[in-house]
Amino acid sequence: MTASPQEQAPKAPVPAPPEGGHPQRWLILGVLCLAVLTVVLDNTVLNVAIPSLTRELGASTSDIQWMINAYSLVQSGLLLTAGSTADRYGRKKMLAVGLALFGAGSLVAGLADSTGQLIAARAGMGVGGALLMTTVLAVAIQIFTPEEQPKAIGIWAAVNSLGFAAGPLLGGFLLDHFWWGAIFLINLPVAALALVAVVVLVPESKNPQGDRPDLLGAVLSTIGMASLVFAIISGPEHGWTSGRVLLTATVAVLVLAAFAYWESRIPYPMIDMHFFRNRQFTGAVSGGVLITFGMGGSLFLLTQHMQFVLGYEPLEAGLRTAPLALMIVALNFTGVAAKWATRLGNPVAIGLGMAVMAGGLAAIAVLASGGYAGTLLGLVLIGTGAAVASPAMSHAIMSAIPPEKAGVGGGINGTVAEFGTGLGVAVLGALLNSRFAALIPVTAASLPGALAAAGSAEERGRVMDAFSSGLETSLLVGALAVLLGGLVAGALLRRAERADTA
Repeated sequence: MTASPQEQAPKAPVPAPPEGGHPQRWLILGVLCLAVLTVVLDNTVLNVAIPSLTRELGASTSDIQWMINAYSLVQSGLLLTAGSTADRYGRKKMLAVGLALFGAGSLVAGLADSTGQLIAARAGMGVGGALLMTTVLAVAIQIFTPEEQPKAIGIWAAVNSLGFAAGPLLGGFLLDHFWWGAIFLINLPVAALALVAVVVLVPESKNPQGDRPDLLGAVLSTIGMASLVFAIISGPEHGWTSGRVLLTATVAVLVLAAFAYWESRIPYPMIDMHFFRNRQFTGAVSGGVLITFGMGGSLFLLTQHMQFVLGYEPLEAGLRTAPLALMIVALNFTGVAAKWATRLGNPVAIGLGMAVMAGGLAAIAVLASGGYAGTLLGLVLIGTGAAVASPAMSHAIMSAIPPEKAGVGGGINGTVAEFGTGLGVAVLGALLNSRFAALIPVTAASLPGALAAAGSAEERGRVMDAFSSGLETSLLVGALAVLLGGLVAGALLRRAERADTA
């Protein structure tokens, strides 16, 4: 096999963490988790403010969509570029810049008096969020010893889950006591505190080889990923065969193909295409996509099921889905998940964890129609499986990438999560809608529309049954995908371990 350009070029030594790790590594991890928490909260907190924004800013449905999507599109599009930039210019510097941009964007968003200002501010926050999400994981890898990395990554994953679960709850509390801008302004003291702590505590690290910037690669990856995510977001609403979706999907495929070709031809690529010949890397990436596919898609469907079928208010629905995140938090903060993963090894941990997740999805599919008890069982199983498999998957990705490319590794990890979640929402949502539309009149092929058109309790019951049937089909397909993904990822990782041993 021909060596990659990176392998052929002489490499400067990569600084290793001090023996036993950085002396303040756990305090630094706390600072990093604080930075992550602000970003993750902002992914979910805006959803509960939609009625207030519609009323006070006169936001249209299209405005609301762009307020939500501007952040995720910019962040997902820039993840790879942000990671590469951090590797080249310094991860501490980029972490500080990310916090500053995120704080400035939060200030503008909180004081915005028009929808255009708020959308622009959200896009700016997405730039800061991309820098934060890539550099945090890269810095954590640099300051912990290999033995401690699984536990550190587990805590990082737990904070992600905590932010996901706490976002709607925090947003609801703030909106009950303050105006809508408070959901953004609350980021300011947290970002300021984290920025000071980063400057004082976090050590600088970067690629000692000093790769030349890959400007064309950065442009291609940003356009390609943003187009791909936009197509996935637009599909359920506008239809998968609509001109908007087909055009953006075609752009995404062509641009990402050009990106892969370019990266394989230049001496200092942003992503070495030889990574994809590494079984550990491909196994961990495939597993990561399907973990987030199952979690993102199932939570999207469950939220609708709890509100429209079981009749819960949005805040109550958020509380009832919280056990999934709380299981991840509990198992990772206590170190239990890291101990299991270390004892089992990454291949078994990922395969077993994803099998438990699949069991949880199947439990919800079969038992959700009987009330909340069956849903609770499924959420606990999904959370338990994700607590073990997700950090093991992130650790496998980061371990497969050279330490000097840790920022790119963080970008890949974030891209995997964004892509898997979007794909889960799109695919499982499409399956549900297809099944639902087959069981009710096409003229009312949405749950709220069908319920509004129902003229009797009997008709409403048929609508509920149709939705439950669609939910069951979608979750069973999701469970099968997660199970097969776990088997494939585990097998690839096991083969990679055997090859390394040989």
